Amino acid sequence: MAVSYKKLFKLLIDRDMKKKDLQEQASLTQHTMRKLSKNETITTDTLAKICRCLNCTVDEIMDVLPENKE
Repeated sequence: MAVSYKKLFKLLIDRDMKKKDLQEQASLTQHTMRKLSKNETITTDTLAKICRCLNCTVDEIMDVLPENKE
């Protein structure tokens, strides 16, 4: 499944937060932060941590992209 976390990173910019701030406040690992940066899938538990930390919903931080069927 293809996902995009561009919304998350835009939200961080809008709130004047750095990735490191999110990592610390949401108790995320460096590995998870790398996965987010590479638009790789993460667990729903991690998505919930981020949403609780930022007081937002999942659709405000990520998009599920259509699969390329060639």
